[in-house]
Amino acid sequence: MLPIISGGAFLIEDRAPEEIFTAEDLSQEHLAIARTVDEFWAAEVEPHREAIQHHEPGVARSIVRKAADLGLTAIMIPERFGGMELDITAMMVAAEHFAGDASWSGWHSAHVGIGTLPLLFFGNEQQKRKYLPKLANLEMLAAYALTEPHAGSDALAARTRADLSPDGTHYILNGQKMWITNGGAADLFTVFAKVGGEKFTAFLVERSFGVKSGAEEQKMGIKGNSTTALYFDNVPVPVENVLGEIGRGHIIAFNILNLGRLKLGPGTLGGAKKVLATCLKYAKDRKAFGSPIAEFGAIQHKLAEMAIRIYAAESMIWRSVGLVESRLRGFSWDHPTASQTMLKAVEEFATECSMVKVYCSEMLDYVVDEGVQIHGGYGFHQDYAVERAYRDSRINRIFEGTNEINRLLIPGMLLKRDARGQLALLSAGDSVLQEATDDYDADEESQARDDENRSSVPLDRLVGNAKRIALLSLAAAHRKYPSNLDKQQEILIHIADMMIEAYAMESALLRSRKLAGQAKQTGAGDLAAVLLRDAMGRIEIAARNVLAAAPSPGAFELLRRMASYEPADAIELRRGIARRLLQAERYIV
Repeated sequence: MLPIISGGAFLIEDRAPEEIFTAEDLSQEHLAIARTVDEFWAAEVEPHREAIQHHEPGVARSIVRKAADLGLTAIMIPERFGGMELDITAMMVAAEHFAGDASWSGWHSAHVGIGTLPLLFFGNEQQKRKYLPKLANLEMLAAYALTEPHAGSDALAARTRADLSPDGTHYILNGQKMWITNGGAADLFTVFAKVGGEKFTAFLVERSFGVKSGAEEQKMGIKGNSTTALYFDNVPVPVENVLGEIGRGHIIAFNILNLGRLKLGPGTLGGAKKVLATCLKYAKDRKAFGSPIAEFGAIQHKLAEMAIRIYAAESMIWRSVGLVESRLRGFSWDHPTASQTMLKAVEEFATECSMVKVYCSEMLDYVVDEGVQIHGGYGFHQDYAVERAYRDSRINRIFEGTNEINRLLIPGMLLKRDARGQLALLSAGDSVLQEATDDYDADEESQARDDENRSSVPLDRLVGNAKRIALLSLAAAHRKYPSNLDKQQEILIHIADMMIEAYAMESALLRSRKLAGQAKQTGAGDLAAVLLRDAMGRIEIAARNVLAAAPSPGAFELLRRMASYEPADAIELRRGIARRLLQAERYIV
């Protein structure tokens, strides 16, 4: 049984391998869901990818309806509303295995995620009885309408209004929404508007109330998914369709974004695995200078690095899912506070959700970019899958809050937890900062300490020092900017990068140790060995930027000592990783 851990605590606490959840811990039920989705994908989605891409009328919706027949649109919906009543892990498994085509997964994911979850978590019993069964069986397709032309990342700057009708029976909505996934076909929208122009509130709005969709947007990627503007011109919405409380719409928006960020992780993971498999097959078939390009060291480096980053992302994702699930032991939708319990579990790890979102979206961008490069000129041609994957990937760094916004949120949320007494972050950072201000003359004692550090297990030391460097940088920045650190965006982004890298490092190492402890023959140790050393290099660069902007006595010397490590033969390690991948022709650990 996993321990109960606080959000963000990884920075100040050490974990044992058995204390984290990994992909290898998925239950037989979860693996059965994965097989079901794979079979559905092969039978129903793959043959119609081009039809979806070209918006052939009714094709995408008909496939989503077939998914509904298998319960794949109602994984988390309670049984009494026509759902399967499974856990968050099941939803994440489905998201990964539905990720072979971003246009299709957009249709499905928007419906089951941001389209359905606001109602599931915040709807009253009457609203759930009315709409959840229709969403479960796809009598209604759902969408989420938050973004506006003048309010992207700043969602609370929305201009869409909701004014109470004179007879008090309806709210009259006026305004516009932008970039709405499923916008051209959805029947039910979660719409955010300001009551009286002030109170940010969510509403359940049926298309039949008078919602108009704009033309399909001409996008760089995910071309087969419907993305439109929505227009509200005196649209009447019954007062009983207010979702949650008036003036509390931000609670719904932010909580749904937290889960959406976590869910984006397996979505990008599944896509990355498919691109890597495509590249492995191509590299074995494509010949240059008389040999398969798979035999070339430069290509093997790319293939191995793709797998290394996928491994890190996968380790972060399932560790984070396990953290959320650890807070949901004994959970039942029959309990009157079930929704609040679920939301609190996700909110507790909002920082980890943002880390997953940032790391995984950028992992996929790396994988598809190198995929195009491995294919050479063919990678630039629309007849090859990597070309579409390259275009489709780019939106993930914008979805669910841009990566810049998420990077600013990561240290910001942790500092708020510290201020509330939930996480002793600054005191831990101050301890490292105090160590930096001490005298570090190269006497025999300090030299012996250095020698001892170097002779200890290097990867354990790297992870511990990565976290200490992040804490050192945060404390130095907070000391210089005690009241306005939130305005120092460049500094915060560097600190976030260090925290993300540290979380990836620890997740990857703990997973490799867990597998080793189970005597499983895998390449996880090699994957982690390369990842951790490269990540430490990135952390050191980010820390130098922060400490140059917020200098503190002895900080650079301490950074130099903490960032040092014994090198490994990364060239040979990558070659070994590539050989295993080429033999399997797919991602393996």
